[in-house]
Amino acid sequence: MENRETMPITYEQLKQDMIDSGRPYDFDLVDRAYALAEAAHNGQRRRSGEPYICHPLNVARILVELGMDSESIAAALMHDVAEDTAVTIDEIRQKFGAQVALLVDGVTKLTQIKFSNVEDRQAENLRKMLLAMSQDVRVMIIKLCDRLHNMRTGDAWPEQKRRDKALETMEVYAPIAHRLGISNIKEELEDRSLRYLDPVGYEHIRQLLDKRGAEFLDSVCDTIGRHLRENGIGNATIRHRVKSIYGIYRKMYMQGKTFEEIYDVYAVRIIVDTVAECYTALGFIHDMYHPLPNRFKDYISTPKPNGYQSLHTTVIGREAIPFEVQIRTWDMDRMAEYGIAAHWKYKAGISTSNEKLEERLAWVRQLLESQRSSADATDLLSDIKSDLLPEEVFAFTPRGDVINLPAGATVIDFAYAIHSAVGNRMIGAKVNNRIVPIEHKVSTGEIIEIITGPENRGPSRDWLNIVKTSEAKNKIRNWFKKERREENIAEGKDALEREMRRNMMTIPPEKSEDFLSALARRNHCNTVEEMYAAIGYGGLQMARILPKLKDEYNRLKATEAEPKPITVDIKKPHSSGGVVVEGIDNCPIKFAKCCSPLPGDEIIGFVTRGFGVSIHKKDCANVRESLRHPENRERWVRARWAEDVREDYKATLELFCMDRANLVSDVALALGDMRVPIYSLDARSAEQGRARMTVTIGINNTEHLNNVVARLRKVKDVMGVTRN
Repeated sequence: MENRETMPITYEQLKQDMIDSGRPYDFDLVDRAYALAEAAHNGQRRRSGEPYICHPLNVARILVELGMDSESIAAALMHDVAEDTAVTIDEIRQKFGAQVALLVDGVTKLTQIKFSNVEDRQAENLRKMLLAMSQDVRVMIIKLCDRLHNMRTGDAWPEQKRRDKALETMEVYAPIAHRLGISNIKEELEDRSLRYLDPVGYEHIRQLLDKRGAEFLDSVCDTIGRHLRENGIGNATIRHRVKSIYGIYRKMYMQGKTFEEIYDVYAVRIIVDTVAECYTALGFIHDMYHPLPNRFKDYISTPKPNGYQSLHTTVIGREAIPFEVQIRTWDMDRMAEYGIAAHWKYKAGISTSNEKLEERLAWVRQLLESQRSSADATDLLSDIKSDLLPEEVFAFTPRGDVINLPAGATVIDFAYAIHSAVGNRMIGAKVNNRIVPIEHKVSTGEIIEIITGPENRGPSRDWLNIVKTSEAKNKIRNWFKKERREENIAEGKDALEREMRRNMMTIPPEKSEDFLSALARRNHCNTVEEMYAAIGYGGLQMARILPKLKDEYNRLKATEAEPKPITVDIKKPHSSGGVVVEGIDNCPIKFAKCCSPLPGDEIIGFVTRGFGVSIHKKDCANVRESLRHPENRERWVRARWAEDVREDYKATLELFCMDRANLVSDVALALGDMRVPIYSLDARSAEQGRARMTVTIGINNTEHLNNVVARLRKVKDVMGVTRN
């Protein structure tokens, strides 16, 4: 299978696959699409060296395996021509019609628009794709197949690009595949991403999954099949599978379980004709094997949001090996394997008015609708990462309605999932008839009653820090946006002024209006008041504003003449603490914590009142700001490093890492190997399996520091190192 997945194919092989599928493909349409793509990509090669046309051919093959229609195959063959060649979407529309053009345009990245950073580009491309997907879900199916083939051939990418693509796949595309119910693509995307993100962990688990598992499952399947036939279910189909590597990785490394504590590594799937036979087969399984407590899940009566239906139970066989049994009908199995793609694979076509399909895509429209009030496209990325997590919980209203939420969601999220009016009026909640705190996290099976107050009651701003779902966050923000405009403006103005004071940004009164107007435009606001209001109700996050704020401030200051420090003539230099301060002999010195200068940095001194001279880096932001005030200029003096410079200076480094066991010890060991003293070390976990580490060390000079930073970057799972 691996060779078939990665080796180049020809168009003749693709057509043979289409013929073998038995589906009524429009070969004339596909032939014309291939001819255009081949001509457009002529002379282009992939990074691996093979002709570029091999990529769209392989993407089209994956779509054939999913059972997609002729328009999807044609669009897959041309999916890169508008982005990488001279062919335009209008030309495709004229030759192939509006539907094919929509599919190609939907997966085409925005190349004509300039973005300030990679994250903005990623967010806008994703927004464009989701918008096209809301009109035709085939856009996303093609994109998933495109990403899958890229991940299959990702070894040709540079290492950093592999990691970036793998992380994006894990955080965005695998969750979308899960939401669409295409489990095969979802699992392969996760496994291949893990191989690039943590190759050691990937290989460890791969070795644990030895061939004995297949032998064990073959024996179990034979036993179950024989027992079901003896009891009147002779038409059952028995299959087995081994859990995906990433599925095991998530439980071992993220939930702290051992391999032996994972009970669903091995699974047996029983496929029958009717729902009644599903429950009958379940009874026979529990008679044959000992079921584990609290391991039964009925997804037939309560389907997952992506349409998945099945009975799950975990049992222990005579070999004392636990395994999962999945029982479902043929229709359920098709939906589990192919998700939304099953609409095309097992039907001649699909109507745009298909109610089930519309219901399955409601989350896309909800996500886009909630994003309309956001001034920052990058909010879409965080919403996807929080809303499309594979882990989900199911809770009930007192009337028995099922509400599904991402794992970690609170009762506030539950309230807003019912209706915005319920969430806005919420004053408390009962879980299984017991009062719970407002930050209570919802668990599967809980019956939750929301206690509401008067109609004029609104949510609390603190809830924005508690809720998990983007739906709840945006409904809270919209309430404050509509009901508390004046309050929002005042709060937003105060928040921005505090941030400017914290970063020592001073704007002359005569330039303040132009500065704030420019900042508002960069944050997609028409007026300064609109920007203040957006900050106040949470539509604009300060973390998003800060880079643009600093950029505008630097632009403003660049137009002003850079003042020069006052120099003092000296007769003879004297060193204090490894620093020579011109004009001042034997004075006490201290090194400023704001910039932590090291030998090799250009420095300058500030004569303090009562504490000697404070040494700063010349490019320190506090230096530039202080020099703009005439009363401070005479207190700045020249300074330089002495020849007898000390050998120990403190430097603080920030490490951005992928979280794992023994990470701290590996960093400490690397520093120990270089004989670098460690004065303090603080490590903390972050979201999405990340970690941050702050370490203060003894350094001789900037050259020594650069060597240490280069060594730390080589430590496994250290993504970046910066000097504070």
